[in-house]
Amino acid sequence: MEENKTPKVVTDTLQLFKDYSKKRDSWAAQAKEDKEFRLGRQWSKEQSEILEARGQAPIVVNRVHPAVETAKAMLTANRPSFRCAPREDSDRKVANVFSALLSYMYDISDGRTIIRQAIDDYYVMGVGYINVYQDPMMDMGKGEVCMHDVDPLDVYVDPNSRNRFFDDAENIIVSRLFSREQAKKLYPKYKKQIDEANSEQDFNMPETGRDNESKIFFPEDVGLLHEQSEYVRGYERYYKLEVQKIRTYEEFSGKEDLFGEDEFNEYIKRPAWIIQGQVITDEAQAQELAAQLMQQYEMMKEQQRMQDEQGMMQSGFGPEAQVPEPDIAPPQIEETDFQGLILKKLIKIVKINVTRVKQCIIIGETLLYSRILPTKHYPIVPICNLHTRTPYPTSDVRMIKGLQEYINKTRSLIIAHATTSTNTKILVPEGSVDMKDFEEKWAQPGVAIPYDPTDGAPVTVQPSPLPNELYSNEQTAKNDIDHQLGLYEMMMGNSQAAPQTYKATISLDEFGQRKIKSKLSDIEQALVRVAQVAIPLMQQLYSTEKTFRLVNPNNSMSEYVINKRLYDDKTGELQVFNDITVGKYDVVVVSGSTLPTNRYAELEFYMDAYSKGLVDRQEVLKKTEIFDIEGVMQRTDEIAQLQSTVQQQQEQIKQLKGDLQTRDREAVSLRKKVEVEKFKGDLDKTSNKAKAAGTLFEKRLDDNLATVKRQISDASKDTGSPGGSKSAAKKRK
Repeated sequence: MEENKTPKVVTDTLQLFKDYSKKRDSWAAQAKEDKEFRLGRQWSKEQSEILEARGQAPIVVNRVHPAVETAKAMLTANRPSFRCAPREDSDRKVANVFSALLSYMYDISDGRTIIRQAIDDYYVMGVGYINVYQDPMMDMGKGEVCMHDVDPLDVYVDPNSRNRFFDDAENIIVSRLFSREQAKKLYPKYKKQIDEANSEQDFNMPETGRDNESKIFFPEDVGLLHEQSEYVRGYERYYKLEVQKIRTYEEFSGKEDLFGEDEFNEYIKRPAWIIQGQVITDEAQAQELAAQLMQQYEMMKEQQRMQDEQGMMQSGFGPEAQVPEPDIAPPQIEETDFQGLILKKLIKIVKINVTRVKQCIIIGETLLYSRILPTKHYPIVPICNLHTRTPYPTSDVRMIKGLQEYINKTRSLIIAHATTSTNTKILVPEGSVDMKDFEEKWAQPGVAIPYDPTDGAPVTVQPSPLPNELYSNEQTAKNDIDHQLGLYEMMMGNSQAAPQTYKATISLDEFGQRKIKSKLSDIEQALVRVAQVAIPLMQQLYSTEKTFRLVNPNNSMSEYVINKRLYDDKTGELQVFNDITVGKYDVVVVSGSTLPTNRYAELEFYMDAYSKGLVDRQEVLKKTEIFDIEGVMQRTDEIAQLQSTVQQQQEQIKQLKGDLQTRDREAVSLRKKVEVEKFKGDLDKTSNKAKAAGTLFEKRLDDNLATVKRQISDASKDTGSPGGSKSAAKKRK
C-alpha cells in the first residue's frame, strides 16, 4: 500500500460522486421502485386512498416474487465449475491448481449465497454486482482472496460507459454510510482518521411514493430508525491508469512474461549457462551436461593420442618420440546471467505501458490509503440483465410491472363485486319508510316489514355478473409474467401442463430451459470475469506455501499445496512446487453448470452407460442423492471382495470335487484292474500247474516208454545167443 495524502484525490472523488449520483437519479428511483414492487409495494399512496374511499381493498396478488424465486432456484441449482487453461505448456500442472483455487474461493466466500443475491438484483433491479477483494485478516493473517455481493444502489458508474462490464468507465465508485464503529472494524488500522472524519446522515436513496402498509424495510429505513447513530460516508474509488512494464520474450524457451521495474532487476540477475550454443537456466542440468561434455572431450583426446602414437610407431619413430597434442576443440561452456543473454539478444525486451486499476479508500474527507491492483479489470463485476449500452440496465420486473398491476386491479374488482353481491342494494321511495327502522328490520332474518304500496314499493338492485373472460385474463397475465422470466408451468411443477409420457416430460423440460440459458450466459460471463480478476490477486497474495482443501461432490476431500519449497539434496537448491506466481491463464466456466438437471433422466442415462460398461459405479453414484457415497463405495468394494473370494472358493471346491470324482473313478478302475490281474494270476498258476503236470506226465511216459523199449531190446538180444536166454531170464527175474 502506498500512502497518498494529496487532497486532490479526495476532492475529485467527492465531485465525481455528486456528478454520478445526479446522472443516475432516475435509474436509481426506478430500481428502488422495482425492488419495492417485487416485495409487495405495488400500490401508490394515491391509489390506495382512492380504493379505500370506494370501499375497495388495495389487494396485492404478488406473482412477481415467486417467479423471481423460481428463476433464482433454476440458475443456482448447481455450483459453477471453473476450468483454467494455460497459455504455455510449462504451466499445465498449475492450471489445475488454479481451477481448484477458484472453487476454494467460491467455498470460503459462501459463493452460492453471493450469486443468489447477485441474480436476485439482476432480475429485480437490472444489475447485480460481485466484488473480488483480498482479505488480509483471514487464514490466521495469511490472507485470502474472497468475493461478496454489492448493493446496486451503492455503486456509481461513469455514465459515459458503453461496455457490458464497464471496462471503458473512467471511474467506478462504491459509496455507502457506515457507523463509526462499523467503519473502525472494517479498517482497524485507521481508527484515528475515522474519528476525525465528518459525519453524514444522508443515505442518498430515492423516494418512490409507494404505500408501505406491509412494513418492508431497506437500509435507509433502518438508518432513520437509529437517528442517534453517527454515520460517516465511505468511498471506494476505482480508476484505471497506465503503468510502465517490461515485456520479455525468451527465444530459447519461447516463454513470455511481464515485469515491473523491481521484478525486472531481479530477473536479469538470474544465472544462465550457454553450453555448445544451448541456453540452460537450471544449474543442476547445466552442471550435469557440462560434466558429460568434459568427459566425452577427455575420452576423445585419449583416443586421438593413442591413434597418433600408433601412427608414429608404424612410421619408424622411436618410443622416445614425443606425441603431439590432439587437435580437438574443447566444449564451449559459458557461465553468464540473464543480463548477458539480453546483450546477446537471446532475450528480447520491450518497455510497454499496461493498464492497471488503482483503488482509493476514503472515509468522509480523509484518504485512508490507495494501492494499485495487479489486474486490468475492475474488481466490481456487474451482471447486466437488459443492457442498454449504459450503466443503467433494465430489469425483468420493470418489463412485467404493467401485467402485475393489471392482476391487482382485476382481483380488486372481483373482490369489490363479491362484496357488492353479498350486500343487496334496495331503492326505497323517498319518505315512504322510516330508514332507521327499515335498516334494523332488514338486517333481522324472518321478519315481515309492512309498507304502503301507494307510496311506492322498495326495489332490490342486483349487480351485473362479471364476464368469465375477466377471470381467464387474470390467468393469462400470470402466464405472461412467467414466460417473460423464461419460466413455464411444467417447469414449476404444474401437472396439468405436463404431457402424458415420461420421455415427453423430460424433453419438454429440456426445451423449456432454452430461454433461461440466455440468462445463464450473462451469469457465466460474469463468473469468468470474476475468475479473471481473482487469478492475479491470488498470484500476488499467495506468495508463500499454502495448503487448501476442497470437498468434492461425492463427499471426498481433495488437498492441494501451492508454492511448496522442496530441498534438492543433490544440488543443494530449493525448488518451488506448484508455483502460482508465474504464468498466464484463461478461464472457462462450464456451460450449463448451474442449471438444474432432471435427476431421474440423468440417473437413467448413467445407469444405461454403466450397464454397457462405459462408466464405473462410482460415476453413477455421483449422480444420486446418496449422502455417504464413500461409505457405500467402501462397503460395496468389501462385498465385491467377499463375493470374489466366495466365488474363488466355490470354483476351488468345484475343482476339488472334480478331482475327487476323477480320483474315485481312477481308484475303481485300479481296483478292477487289480482284480483282473489277480484273476489272471490265478489262471496263470492253474495253467502252469496243468502244464507242469502234463509235462511231468509226458516225461514219465517217455521214461516208461524208454524202459519198455530197452527191455524189448534186451529181450531180443537174449534170444539171439545161447547165453542170452539165461541172462534175459535172469533180468526178467
